[in-house]
Amino acid sequence: MHRSEAVVLIHGIWMTGFEMLLLRYRLRRCGYRTYQFHYPSLRRKPSENAASLNRFLAKIPADRIHLLAHSMGGIVLMHLFHAFPQQKPGRVLMLGTPARGSELARRFYNKRRLRLLLGRACEQGLLGGVPDWPKERELGLIVGDRPVGMLAQFFGGPLKKPSDGTVRMAETRIEQARDVLRLPVTHFSMLADRRVAAAACRFLQTGKFAPSSLVSKIE
Repeated sequence: MHRSEAVVLIHGIWMTGFEMLLLRYRLRRCGYRTYQFHYPSLRRKPSENAASLNRFLAKIPADRIHLLAHSMGGIVLMHLFHAFPQQKPGRVLMLGTPARGSELARRFYNKRRLRLLLGRACEQGLLGGVPDWPKERELGLIVGDRPVGMLAQFFGGPLKKPSDGTVRMAETRIEQARDVLRLPVTHFSMLADRRVAAAACRFLQTGKFAPSSLVSKIE
């Protein structure tokens, strides 16, 4: 691996990046230099956070920059490549990103008292309207199918299966993705799962998930 190769991690809504520390540690064990991008997920639109991410990436001293995003962080990436396509070479990996909009977010949005919990994340974000992914940029998806999630249970009941308890698998579909890996993890446990970290390293190194027996198309 070239020593000027780095991975930037992008967290999801309501998070700070602290939740990705274990994953970040495991990526370093794979030989990558890692950076955590923090953004205000509620106060700014995904497109505005994408502009901040573009400035953040420009300061990283690496020739090749891979990007790994969890949940809404992937939506920020979709805006990044729409508005600022001339990024350094590198692969992109999204974990449980509701690229087609989130049913759970719609449940929150439809209840006035809960709408504030989404802030500006709905604007071309969690309610849909996200830019298409550029097919020339290598993209991998890791999706969970363990349907355990307290938010859905409390607000409207379980999501239609398959889901990771927070995001339905159908909501993660991006036609331009090069490879998709389905694992028995929840939306949040995937950040601490060794299989996810190992698969992330393989994809960033080779552009494919392996072994092939673990790979499954999104239903």
